[in-house]
Amino acid sequence: MDEKSFQSILPHYFKVLEGKELSLSHKASYISVENFGTLTELWIEHESIRKNILSYNQDVELKDHHKPVYSLLDLKIRIAELLFGNCIFCERRCEIDRNREKGYCGVKNTKIASEFLHTGEETPIIPSHTIFFTGCTFNCVYCQNMDISQNPHEGMFYPEEKLALIIDEKKKTGSMNVNFVGGDPNPHLLYILKTIRQIKENIPVIWNSNFYMSLEVMFLLEGVVDLYLSDFKYGNDECAMRLSDIPDYWEVITRNHKMAIKTADMIIRHLILPNHVECCTLPILDWISENLGKNVVINIMAQYRPVYGAVNHDDISRFLYQEEYLKAVEYARELGFKNLI
Repeated sequence: MDEKSFQSILPHYFKVLEGKELSLSHKASYISVENFGTLTELWIEHESIRKNILSYNQDVELKDHHKPVYSLLDLKIRIAELLFGNCIFCERRCEIDRNREKGYCGVKNTKIASEFLHTGEETPIIPSHTIFFTGCTFNCVYCQNMDISQNPHEGMFYPEEKLALIIDEKKKTGSMNVNFVGGDPNPHLLYILKTIRQIKENIPVIWNSNFYMSLEVMFLLEGVVDLYLSDFKYGNDECAMRLSDIPDYWEVITRNHKMAIKTADMIIRHLILPNHVECCTLPILDWISENLGKNVVINIMAQYRPVYGAVNHDDISRFLYQEEYLKAVEYARELGFKNLI
């Protein structure tokens, strides 16, 4: 695919890059809201705006507008602060006070493993300022980033304003976006929203995630994320539970994909697992075709390695066969997908 093709499939993302539109987070910072009430009242205020967000003018110059005292972005942060004390950021819904203890993800205080200009991501998003957080809501037995995902206490803490300055500087020196990943970014939602509030550059925000966000988090991300980069792993709940300890995988992930594509641009990644083409890869491609359409950008990946605990599971204890990858790609083409990376 050439850049012109990507521009037609990821229109908002490229318009932000060209300075023709505001990033959604910048847009949210210019929408005035009320700043008082209970969590229920704050949600009512948030939802009244979220459902009418498209009516707000986006094609504006920042210099022509003044930010309100309290914005939609501030409201999202306040709601996230209250949810943080009874955490339901992911669909495990631990409901613990993250100010005091850790949930399943193991994350209490945000730590960053690394941040750098990544040139190994998908073509339309490189060079990408990729920020790797520690901790994860999954426990994949074959995790390729187990040093990050399984060690949430490792890494460094950056004050939000410091990270925002780094993001601004990276934008000035060549980054096309800021890419929040991990581990998984979901446990770090509050920190990420606070960081985004400090960013001055009009830069696209990428949410690079396993997509196990709660419904409430999906609402908070709407109007903030410009491009979702999803990791669609499994085609059924049994494989998800056995290999990643994830309950209700299919229902949650499919719901979130349907929601995300309505509010932002999207690229879907799928890592083919050995012996899982029939049970996972093909059902995923079928579902995407039937529910998201043929024009979505899909990266079918063949770089599986049997690392971490994969050797203890016979079905995934080897590398992927070339014929497994070719079968997946051919099936995607037969379904009519035009935008395979």
